Amino acid sequence: MEIGGKIKELRMLKGLTQEELADRCELSKGFISQLERDLTSPSIATLVDILKCLGTDLREFFDETEEAQVVFSKDDYAKKEDHELKNSMEWLIPNAQKNIMEPVLLTLEAGGSTYPDNPHEGEEFGYVLNGSIIIHAGGRMYKAKKGESFYFTPQTEHYIESKSGATIIWVSSPPSF
Repeated sequence: MEIGGKIKELRMLKGLTQEELADRCELSKGFISQLERDLTSPSIATLVDILKCLGTDLREFFDETEEAQVVFSKDDYAKKEDHELKNSMEWLIPNAQKNIMEPVLLTLEAGGSTYPDNPHEGEEFGYVLNGSIIIHAGGRMYKAKKGESFYFTPQTEHYIESKSGATIIWVSSPPSF
């Protein structure tokens, strides 16, 4: 395994120069340079010292498990359009239905709505990015407009509609979309 690149990446993440790392580890700058280019290999004791100075340890350094994706772009979103209800949903986190929360970007055309959802355990949260909506929950109606948020526990049938069109971020926990 080539460890030089990983050491260099850790050093740069810490904002250290080769000289600063060498000073902290009581090594020469030349040794750090050669190490980062995989021209030399450190002893285990030296590697432990270097990693300690970089804020990690052998186990973390050699852990090969793949990191979970944290940031998602529009290319990662899954989109579903419903022409009958005049809406589209974009799942902002791929496969979010297996998570505790499921954030969706909901776009309602003028006169659009969502299917009524049955009562269930959990929470519903939303933020109106533009337009205005009417939240139907428990036989009552609640209005929310751009810049406003909503929250309720879905203990009765509920759905959202918009007379003039709207885009909202909608988070359901547990997932129900």
